Amino acid sequence: MNKIIFLLCIPLALSFAQCHRADKSKTKQQMGSITQTTVDSTVNNLIAKYGNQQKERITRGVSQAAALWTKNDGTENEFKEFCLQNFAGDTTALNTLFARLQTNFEVLFGNFNRISIDLKRPLHIDDGEMIPVDDIFGAYDPFAHLNDDFFANKIAFTTILNFPFYTLKEKIELGPKWNRTQWAYARLGDMYTSRVPAEAQQQFSDALTKADMYISEYNIYMGNLIDDKGASYFPKDMKLISHWGLRDELKANYQGENGLLKQKMIYQVMLRIILQEIPDSAINNPGVQWNPYSNKVFKDKKEIAAKPEDNNRYGHMLGLFNAIQKIDEYNPQYPTYIQRATEQGMEMPQQEVEKLFIDFVSSPEVKQVAKSISKRLNRKLEPFDIWYDGFKPRSSISEDELTAKVRAKYKNVADYQNDLPNILTKLGFSKDKAEYLASKIVIDPARGSGHAWGTMMKGDVSHLRTRFPKEGWNYKGYNIACHEFGHNVEQTLSMYDVDYYSLAGVPNTGFTEALAFIFQKRDLGLLDINNPDPQKENLQVLDDFWSCYEIMGVSLVDMQTWKWLYEHPKATKEELKEAVIANAKEVWNKYYADVFGIKDCPILGIYSHMIDNPLYLSNYPIGHLIQFQVEAYMKDKKFADEVIRMFSYGRTIPEVWMKHAVGEPISIQPMIKATREALAKTGMN
Repeated sequence: MNKIIFLLCIPLALSFAQCHRADKSKTKQQMGSITQTTVDSTVNNLIAKYGNQQKERITRGVSQAAALWTKNDGTENEFKEFCLQNFAGDTTALNTLFARLQTNFEVLFGNFNRISIDLKRPLHIDDGEMIPVDDIFGAYDPFAHLNDDFFANKIAFTTILNFPFYTLKEKIELGPKWNRTQWAYARLGDMYTSRVPAEAQQQFSDALTKADMYISEYNIYMGNLIDDKGASYFPKDMKLISHWGLRDELKANYQGENGLLKQKMIYQVMLRIILQEIPDSAINNPGVQWNPYSNKVFKDKKEIAAKPEDNNRYGHMLGLFNAIQKIDEYNPQYPTYIQRATEQGMEMPQQEVEKLFIDFVSSPEVKQVAKSISKRLNRKLEPFDIWYDGFKPRSSISEDELTAKVRAKYKNVADYQNDLPNILTKLGFSKDKAEYLASKIVIDPARGSGHAWGTMMKGDVSHLRTRFPKEGWNYKGYNIACHEFGHNVEQTLSMYDVDYYSLAGVPNTGFTEALAFIFQKRDLGLLDINNPDPQKENLQVLDDFWSCYEIMGVSLVDMQTWKWLYEHPKATKEELKEAVIANAKEVWNKYYADVFGIKDCPILGIYSHMIDNPLYLSNYPIGHLIQFQVEAYMKDKKFADEVIRMFSYGRTIPEVWMKHAVGEPISIQPMIKATREALAKTGMN
């Protein structure tokens, strides 16, 4: 679908740079050099100076600073003196320090983010030939030394001492009672919970860039695919990225000539990729023909020798895990990357996320919706029907017709850029607000499938990257761009319209995905294509439900694979491949085989996010659930006003944000209930 580089809010930017798993013996050797006696003495002295009303903040701040203080930072006496001199003990001093930190962090993070965007431009933007040095510059991480520098100059310790960290459990208990300033203080406390050496951080950045480039250049020339009879079914110039382009083309072929034949061929390509049986000469190569059924490669109609890809797909995934292992030991607060991705990143316990997904994919409504799809298709379901797209209003319009309309409206990237204010006014934003938002978003032609990259400071812009082929934009690209535009609107509102910089952003990427999904669903209306179907709202509910069913299974495979990696830390890429395939089959057999009537299908292992964006996938289904609840709440209200109200609230935890936005926490029940009602109203139950 899309690739989101989520660097919008300070703590997440730093936590992404601070991956760790606790190895207590090593952690104690490197950090925590201050004895409990010194901690107690320092706490008591500060309480005596500033009063018992400051006891809780003093105790937290001193204890947390001591846990990260090393011998290189100073002696125990120097630690004590540092705390006594740098603790802001009254409201005026604390507020002054808070304001200064906010200002300076915005300067640093905003400009470092700008450097990252500019250095990665040749990798992300399709505006010229890449040269080898581009990979080196693109892998450079301006943030890499920041942690080291700020512990060395004691800014990190000043922040920890005065704005201590609260665990997720504590935020869930205390957060609903906090005011905006208390939340802003708590978010500063999230910034320094580990000390990751710059070298280890740079190694992770290198691995991430390599995986990103591998996926960005993983294209299949569809016109060069042939079957056993030598027939080709796709346009000669069609080049699709895996997995997004392949999946979207599969979706597009639920109508049109040879639709089922094309879908089966795409499915076979996907299987070859997952199993790593795809010939390496068939990847991003317009010079050969490939039969994905026989797995033979031809040049000038003559078969040529070919070798499989050699598990590069899983090698990149393993490279990221190995890089993460090297910096795992530096944060005892979140002892595994799984916890960091959920408890620190999503701020939802992993067990809670997993239970939500399992309860959903196990619900009886799944078989009912599947039965309705089979009836609409007039055939038994195939595994690739997890991407069934026929509930959408565009399912009755040919892909060629939609592409023609897109190309007539947008001849180039500039046309889309110039139309952003009009798009926003169509969605209900005032003219002034539309121009304000559009002025802070820049459109770029992407090398990959496209992504949104937000700003980290006021005065800068967010970027929307979308693939714009030489032959002209197509509907798939436009549809993805609508999704990314939703991200950009969120990124702008949650940076520019939030009251405190440390609260910039949203609780987790599921929330930005929610607004992206909401924008994406309105793509036809923005092209002035109206849907007169009286059942359109019910069909949309079924589409939302089926999308969740698909992506939740993929997410379960992702989570299961990362559990396996931690259980097998010395795995080879061959072993990882077999584990991913086994996990994909296991999840399929538990929650999909009875629905589709097919066992041991590995298709849930195709997603590219598993390779270059570790444990990101769970944000999509969470985003779908949030989207559903948000849209249901907006139904009888002004769309633009509600978007502004909700997405300028800032980065509290999910439960607090959702209660502010819609009055209830994240839940699967609203969508399941609506699905039952939609099945009844459409006669599909």
